Amino acid sequence: MPKGYNRTQIRLHWIIFILIAAQYILHEPIVDAWKKMSEGAEVGFSPLVAAHVFGGILVFVLMLWRIAVRLKRGAPSLPAEDAGITKLAAHGTHLALYALLLLLPVSGAMAWFGGVEAAAAGHSVMRLVLILFVLLHVVGALYHQFFLKNNLLDRMRTPDRD
Repeated sequence: MPKGYNRTQIRLHWIIFILIAAQYILHEPIVDAWKKMSEGAEVGFSPLVAAHVFGGILVFVLMLWRIAVRLKRGAPSLPAEDAGITKLAAHGTHLALYALLLLLPVSGAMAWFGGVEAAAAGHSVMRLVLILFVLLHVVGALYHQFFLKNNLLDRMRTPDRD
């Protein structure tokens, strides 16, 4: 088991974070375009809509890469002093984040390219659920850093030497 994350894992984490933040910023233009399409109106090219669509595809590809690296290399163990419930919450949060970061692009693509209304509805719900799990992830990391003072955040800042 590695003691920390490697350079690739750290970069993928932060690149995906930035892309997800951009997806939320680009939310309104694609919602407006979706409404127009749903009403049967012609939707012209919009660089903001294209950025959201291609950003989602990029998130999906980078998440597949991130999962492949994790399966091959592994991830550091949680601190030994963590209670069982804390470890369970951390694993559950990570699993939910990974699932959402795969399902959101898939549902978005099904909605945008396939016109699947149910996928669009699911996409809208999942984007709100993602915010909840991102907040839980951040709160957990800050709790470890500032209350438990176990320097957990350093694992996502300083690469482990392979």
